[in-house]
Amino acid sequence: MNNNDILIRLRYALDIKDTDMIKIFKLGDLEITREELRVLLTKQNEEDELPRDAVCDNRTLEAFLNGLITFKRGKAPVKNGVAPKPTFLITSQRNVNNVMLKKVKIALALTSDEMLDVLRLAGVYASDSELSAILRKEGHRNYKECKDRYARNFLKGLAIKYRDL
Repeated sequence: MNNNDILIRLRYALDIKDTDMIKIFKLGDLEITREELRVLLTKQNEEDELPRDAVCDNRTLEAFLNGLITFKRGKAPVKNGVAPKPTFLITSQRNVNNVMLKKVKIALALTSDEMLDVLRLAGVYASDSELSAILRKEGHRNYKECKDRYARNFLKGLAIKYRDL
């Protein structure tokens, strides 16, 4: 699953309008126009030769995820007179799914049990320890890479839960 696909599926699952998508990107410190958004939300195949601006890179996806947290939960409280900067955790294509799950969990204020319920809606039965390993910080001894199957089914479960499919 590429970053564009994650963005498209998240938008569908949470029923986010174009104007809200632009606001979310802005909250994530990335200015984007409606035309650029449309290009990012175009379904793409692995074989397609795409223009560079049509590909959603890791920084763009994470800016959206950071903005989604702010959009759903509000701005982080100011400590010591300094507003915290959003953290960028995606270091490679291998940990994109893990970071996406963590940040969506934060944005929607989901508990681990609620995340397992979302996965069950999509027909995936994961244990609490499996989910815990996926949500751990990269480099932790119990960290487990989140494969596309879990990420895809999590987004499918979100669509079922939030769109009443």
